[in-house]
Amino acid sequence: MITSYKKFLPIVLFCLFSLNSCGIYKKTDARTNPTNASDRVKKNMDEGRGFRLSNFGKKSGGDFQFASANPLWRAALKKLDFAPMQNVDYAGGIIVTDWFGENNTTEQIKITVRFLTNEIRSDAIDIIIHKKNCTSQNKCKINKTESSLNAEIKFAILKKAAQIKNNDIAKIKKDSKPYKLPKNY
Repeated sequence: MITSYKKFLPIVLFCLFSLNSCGIYKKTDARTNPTNASDRVKKNMDEGRGFRLSNFGKKSGGDFQFASANPLWRAALKKLDFAPMQNVDYAGGIIVTDWFGENNTTEQIKITVRFLTNEIRSDAIDIIIHKKNCTSQNKCKINKTESSLNAEIKFAILKKAAQIKNNDIAKIKKDSKPYKLPKNY
């Protein structure tokens, strides 16, 4: 019986030494760790340590939405479709129109929409309008303007985004049918 323990002793010692170097028992400073258990869990999760069973089996990744799925982006494109586009960059979160204006005027404007978040809220987008006035000698002066037009465009985009989101939700509810068991069950 003692000889059987001698056979397993080297294996047990090897496991103990190898596990010791894994860093399971790291020294920590009690002053830097929260005393409340929920605070410790939150700190560990923020630092990327540990896992929660509520997230087990769920696919994870960034909170990235494609342009066709983002109601705010779609609304901005629909509201600015009257103007020629110069730069449309979903990854950069910006839409810039080209200079446009009425045919017989020397004044043109350029509208820039910067997306600050994907959520539909009042601070989600920033509207910048530049005005260009050209004289007869082709000398142009460009100024950034703050007027009621900025707020009107912003409101129109946000209103359209809310409508698009509501329509998308209604379509999903309409298309999803509750599962029914076959009659023979």
